[in-house]
Amino acid sequence: MGVENKILFKEESYQIIGACMKVHSNLGPGFIETVYEEALEKEFMKLSIPFERQKKLEIYYDNEKMNKYFRADFICYDKIIVEIKTVSHMPAQYFAQLKNYLTATKIELGILINFGKGSLEYKRIINTKHSR
Repeated sequence: MGVENKILFKEESYQIIGACMKVHSNLGPGFIETVYEEALEKEFMKLSIPFERQKKLEIYYDNEKMNKYFRADFICYDKIIVEIKTVSHMPAQYFAQLKNYLTATKIELGILINFGKGSLEYKRIINTKHSR
């Protein structure tokens, strides 16, 4: 009858979030972001998840490359931005920031991860402007 709803990069997201859950299970909350980043790097390597850490990403405005850039905590599978936070409450600005990164870089999917609470929090954010 219609178009089937498909989850964008479902298997890749599952692998990334699973790795984050393992890191959170082992470390718990309370560390600074770089501790989780290093642990996650080790977990990604164990699971053979392709990644680049602290990847410099170009930003575009009106289809023109800007001089400014930002560094993603991780780019996984060459197509997913993974941003790490360690806060007790995730303010809306973090979601907006990741959405802006997606729009400016033309990447389709971002995952915002929060290691700062008793349970791991994560949110998939889709760049609807550049989705296929």
